[in-house]
Amino acid sequence: MINKNKKNDINEQKKEDNKEKIAKLFGRKSKRARTFSSFEVGFLLFIFLMFGIVLGCMITLCGKSVLGFKLDGDLLEFTSVYNYIKNNYYEDVDSKELIKSGISGMLGSLDDEYSYYMDKENTESFNTTVDGKYIGIGLTIQYYEGVTTIIDMYESSPAAKSGLKAGDIIIKVNNKDVTKKDSNQIAKMISGKIGKEVTITVKRDSKELTFKMKVAEIDIPSVFSEVKAENNHKIGYIAIDNFAANTYKQFKKHIERLEKNGIESLIIDVRDNSGGHLSQVKEILELFFDKKKVLYQIETKGKAERVYSSTNDSRKYEVVILTNEASASASEVLAVCFKENYKKSTVIGTTTYGKGTVQKAVDLSSGSSIKFTTQKWLTPSGEWINEKGVKPNIEIKNSEDSEEDLQLKEAIKVLAE
Repeated sequence: MINKNKKNDINEQKKEDNKEKIAKLFGRKSKRARTFSSFEVGFLLFIFLMFGIVLGCMITLCGKSVLGFKLDGDLLEFTSVYNYIKNNYYEDVDSKELIKSGISGMLGSLDDEYSYYMDKENTESFNTTVDGKYIGIGLTIQYYEGVTTIIDMYESSPAAKSGLKAGDIIIKVNNKDVTKKDSNQIAKMISGKIGKEVTITVKRDSKELTFKMKVAEIDIPSVFSEVKAENNHKIGYIAIDNFAANTYKQFKKHIERLEKNGIESLIIDVRDNSGGHLSQVKEILELFFDKKKVLYQIETKGKAERVYSSTNDSRKYEVVILTNEASASASEVLAVCFKENYKKSTVIGTTTYGKGTVQKAVDLSSGSSIKFTTQKWLTPSGEWINEKGVKPNIEIKNSEDSEEDLQLKEAIKVLAE
């Protein structure tokens, strides 16, 4: 279920039930219990006591590395403050909130807008976006004025195969009335494990219809394409919404389909694309550049490393990259690589956002996560575009007063000529 009330609707998937495995490993009792003598019990207590003393010394006196973590004075002070507040504050304290605030404070002190803490819900939303898939039935719904309507469905999804249609009004889920529930509540009702059966009753043209389907893993489309004809010239058009973990595979399918259709040139539209996986951009660029070309550079703590194509693939037709001020990060990597490396390319639109850093996301045991900057990325020639952006070869803005896409129109004009 993709919910338009959210930027990315999260359909929570419960973890696998490992009770049976645990029972096999730890739950079986031996037929004959082992008994210990008083001497053995005393000896074991002595060993545990000595281990506790040694570990305590390492932590409080030595500040040595324990279990791979450096317990220096600053960290011990942080722990002391946490314990003191928890035990002495005049009201009850939520331990999880203290930890959350502490982590957020650490990341906030970096003074970097791309380094921050994400709670469990935001982590799930972020993972859905970057993974390019989720567990559900493939519906896009909208709740408006007390009615939840199906807006769209993903191609080949369980919802699409079931017979549901855009415009259907959802009235029941699993035979329970949902007319008083919003789309967020409905989304939760149809989430679950892969294979879970879902029954949806809708109202269509004054008739009630019921459809059955099963929850599955859904690939979220991030690439769309079509052929545009101009002056007897076939122009391929590919729009990339974001660079998720499955974007390269989608892009490759689309470009191969367009080429079988006989396109003579190509438009790659990364307008309003805020970025994503750098690895996906690299694989897409490798379809156009051979091993001689530097695709971009990565700088880690002042040391830059050139990233080359790992294939001998190349294409020779003209390419236009469409950009705007919301094209950021990985989109800028793609645009500037074509601008600097591809002779038959033109960047059209407006100057991009200007995000020249690379982030890493780390999942925490609570289900939350942190995202923080680890590297800079540079253009093939070594320029850092951070806060500057990539300037187009042909600058043209779309008018706010008109729905006409002047940037796309210019791209078609350039290629058709």
